[in-house]
Amino acid sequence: MNQVAAAQARPWDRPFWKPVRRKEAVFFFLVLIHVLAIIGIILFPLPSLKVLGLAALFVAFGGLGTTVCYHRMLAHKTLKTNRFIEQMLIFWAVFNASGHPASWVAYHRQHHSTTDTPNDISSPKQGGFWWAHLRWLYQTPPADRQRWAPEVNRGIYKIWGYAETPVIILSIFIGLILGLGWMGFFWLGAIRLVYTLHMQCFVNSLTHLDHVAEGDSSKNVWWLGPFQLTAWGENWHKNHHTHAGSARLGLRWWQPDIGWYFIWTLEAMGLAHSVKRPRAS
Repeated sequence: MNQVAAAQARPWDRPFWKPVRRKEAVFFFLVLIHVLAIIGIILFPLPSLKVLGLAALFVAFGGLGTTVCYHRMLAHKTLKTNRFIEQMLIFWAVFNASGHPASWVAYHRQHHSTTDTPNDISSPKQGGFWWAHLRWLYQTPPADRQRWAPEVNRGIYKIWGYAETPVIILSIFIGLILGLGWMGFFWLGAIRLVYTLHMQCFVNSLTHLDHVAEGDSSKNVWWLGPFQLTAWGENWHKNHHTHAGSARLGLRWWQPDIGWYFIWTLEAMGLAHSVKRPRAS
């Protein structure tokens, strides 16, 4: 009994290949896209410009869905948009394999509430780099949506509980659906999904590797931003933890924040409102 309690208290001590109950599908998805990505790179190491351009475009749309909608709008309530824009951004976030909005928001709020403590689901200070980067996705129980994200667990958001799996299938097979052959299948599907997965996971792992810091270990990682394309801004993670109530993550003129530029444009066009800016320190 004590061993069971210890395993629950220290989930990073589980074998890395063993998902928790109700996370088997997540583990299968992660293995599947990595295997397909390796095969795709072997078979098609140099994609055509058309395929590469479309892959980058899908990464960009998915990045905006995750950083603007899931992170800044839904998790931290730092802006509001009309329902159409919100649902379109959610679609691209799901297409990007970021999961159900309520699940993403619940995990993120729990992380902020328990940052770098043993209760933090994705802290490298507790479980190490690979735990924070990937393993927690399939080795922690599903987030308590009703506790951490009740407003995103009802109403119009419920549709994504039914739509998530079909959208993921669409995301994997979009290259074939668009008639781009097996090169399109691999590059627009698994290779793109693996890339976006790791660029997002670096926010949990790489930007929390300040082991010298006491308490919150978040830090800014300037060179990560360009690789994140439209999610460039998430790399200013120390800024975010310091000003979690701000829609802007790049606080200095020399800190690019593509999500913020998108929000600013929406606001200027009258399509976003109640935009929260960082308080003067």
